Amino acid sequence: MSLLNHQLELLAPARDADIGIAAIHHGADAVYIGAPAFGARAGATNTLQDIERLCKEAHRFNSKIFITLNTILRDDELEAARQMAWDVYHAGADVLIVQDMGLLEMDLPPIQLHASTQTDIRTPEKARFMQDVGFSQIVLARELTLPQIKAIHKVLDAERCKLEFFVHGALCVAYSGQCFISHAHTGRSANRGDCSQACRLPYHVTDAQGRFIAHDKHVLSMKDNNQSENLAALVDAGVRSFKIEGRYKDMAYVKNITGHYRVLIDELIEARQYSADPERPPLHRASSGNTTLYFTPNPEQNFNREFTDYFVQGRKEDIGAFDSPKNPGIVLGEVVSTGPNWLEVQPYDKDSVLHNGDGLCYYDLQKELVGVAINRAETTVKKGVWRLFPKDPMEGFRDLRAGMVINRNRDMDWVRGLEKNSSERRIGAWVEFSETPQGFALQLTDEDGYTASAALACNKELAKDAGRNDASLREHLSKFGATVFEVLNLQINLSQAWFVPASSLNALRRDAVAALEQTRFDAYERPSRAAAVEPPVSYPEDSLTYLANVFNQKAHDFYAKHGVKVIEAAYESHEELGEASLMITKHCVRFSMSLCPKQAKGVTGVQGTVKAEPLMLINGSEKLTLRFDCKPCEMHVVGKMKKSVLNQRVKEMAESPLTFYKTRPH
Repeated sequence: MSLLNHQLELLAPARDADIGIAAIHHGADAVYIGAPAFGARAGATNTLQDIERLCKEAHRFNSKIFITLNTILRDDELEAARQMAWDVYHAGADVLIVQDMGLLEMDLPPIQLHASTQTDIRTPEKARFMQDVGFSQIVLARELTLPQIKAIHKVLDAERCKLEFFVHGALCVAYSGQCFISHAHTGRSANRGDCSQACRLPYHVTDAQGRFIAHDKHVLSMKDNNQSENLAALVDAGVRSFKIEGRYKDMAYVKNITGHYRVLIDELIEARQYSADPERPPLHRASSGNTTLYFTPNPEQNFNREFTDYFVQGRKEDIGAFDSPKNPGIVLGEVVSTGPNWLEVQPYDKDSVLHNGDGLCYYDLQKELVGVAINRAETTVKKGVWRLFPKDPMEGFRDLRAGMVINRNRDMDWVRGLEKNSSERRIGAWVEFSETPQGFALQLTDEDGYTASAALACNKELAKDAGRNDASLREHLSKFGATVFEVLNLQINLSQAWFVPASSLNALRRDAVAALEQTRFDAYERPSRAAAVEPPVSYPEDSLTYLANVFNQKAHDFYAKHGVKVIEAAYESHEELGEASLMITKHCVRFSMSLCPKQAKGVTGVQGTVKAEPLMLINGSEKLTLRFDCKPCEMHVVGKMKKSVLNQRVKEMAESPLTFYKTRPH
C-alpha cells in the first residue's frame, strides 16, 4: 500500500474563514466550510474571497479545504450550483462534498468529489458503488458499528477511496438524508440546509391504548458524539478521515475540539511509528508541521449534551439526552444557602475558582435543566464557599435550595483563554549557512523535502571575537518566530570566523524563507478527481423511493444510467402525500425505555408479553407514530405533510415541475 493509505486526516468544521484558519493552526489536516450557497447549513455561508483567503493559509501547511455543496437541488438551481463549483475551484478549494447525484452529470471542474453523509452510506454495496462512480472519499453513516465499517473497508480499493467518519459533535438521530419531519411540518427541508430540529423537542409518549409512557421527554434527542476512546479501533477498521461536526459552532469550540483530537491522533501516530505489523503499519499525518497548544483541551468545557460513542461498540441504552437538549455542564458543587439576590455554592474541588460571567445550571424537581447566569462572584469568609449574584431574580429559579447539586456549563476563565493566541503550528526546517566566492548563502530544507536558498554578496572580513561571532550568527539565523518554520538543525560551514552584520543576516533569512514559501506554494498539488468506472456500474437496487432524495432531472438521469428502473421523486417534490416514514433511525424508543421484545427474551414471566406495537409522539397539536422494524432493528417516525406546507409550495413547484415514474415496484 502507498503512504497515502496510512495518512490520518483530522477534518474540522468552520462557520467562517477566521474559524477555519484557527482550525488549521490548531492542527486540522483539512477544513470543511460552506460556500455562497447550496450547503447543508443554510446559515453558514461564505464569500469566494474568504474561501480564497482560507485556502491560501491552509495550503501553506498542505492542509485541504472541502466545500459543502451537499443539498439536493431543483432543476432551476443546477446551473448556479455548477457555476459555484467552478468559482470555488478557481478560489483554490480542494474538494466538493456532494449529496445530489445530478451534479455528477454536469460539467464540473477537475476537483475531487467526496460523498456526503447525506447520501446515507451504510452497506458495502452502496459504498462500492460510490467509489466506482468517482467519489474519492465517502462519509459513512454515524450509526455503523466497527464490524460494519470494516466490512465496507474490505470492498473498497484503498488506492482510490478513503473512509471518513464523524468522531465528535451533535448527532442527527435519523440516518442522514432520511429525515423529513422538518419539511413535513414547517416546509423547511433538512436536505436543503434548513432543518427545524424537531428531534430536540419534548414529546409525550403514549402506547396503542393511549396510556402515557413518558411525559415531556426529549425522546428523539441524542447525546453528543465522542469517539475519543475508539480512534485506534476506527483506524484498524479502515477509517482514515476523522470528522468533527459543527459548522454552526463558535471559535472556542473549534479550537478546543480540534486541539483535543490533534493530541489524540498524534499520540496514535507516535505509538505506531515503528510498527512492523503489516496489518497495523506505521501511520502518518495528512498535512505538514507540528502543532503546539497553549492550553489543555477538554471537550467537557464546550456546549454538549453529555457524550456517547453511539453504535460504534454496539447498541447501548444510554445514548439519549431525554431530560434536556441543553448543556448540563460539569458538576461543580452544592448550594449551601440562598438569599434575596444571591446563592452560596461550595465547590467539591476546593481549588475551583468562580468568575463574573460564569454559567451555572441545575436540575429542578421535574428534571428540567435550569440555567443560572452569574453577574458577580465573590469569595466569602467561609472557607471554600462562593457567594454568587445571578443576572436574573432569585424567585425565578425553581426548586433552588440548599443541598442542590449545581453544574458549571460556562467557565469564563476558559472562554477568555481561548480568545487569546492559543496555538502555534510550525514546519520543521534544516538550516545551512555557507560561504561562497561572492559572499554567503543560506539554504533551507523543510520536513517535506522542499529546498530554497538566498545569497548575500559582500566583502568578507574577520570577526574580532570568534566565539561571540558564532553565537551572533546562530542567534540571528535561528529567528524564525514570525514565520511558519522552526529550526530543526542549524549548520554553519565557514572556513574562518567571518563577521556578517546582523541586518544582513536578517535580510538573508527573510529572503530564504520567502523563497521556501514560494517553492511550497508552487509545488502544492490539489487532489485529483477520480474517474468513474466505464461502462457505468449498476446501482445495488433497481428501484428508488422518495428516500433517495432525487429532486432534479439530472439526478434521475444519473440513476437511470446506472440501471435503476423505477425512480420516485424526493419527498420535497410533494408527490408523497399520504402517511410516510418521516424519519428512519437506529435509535429505538422502545429499547431506551426497556420495552423492547429482544430485551424481554429469556426473562421469566416477561418473554412473549412485550410486543413491538406502535407508539405515539405528541407535542401540542403535532402527532407522530413510531413503528418498529425489529429485523434490522430500526424505528420509523411516521406522519403526513401539513396542508399549510403543501399550499406554500404550490407556486414553487409550479415554477419548477418534476416528472418521475410514480409506479412502485411490486
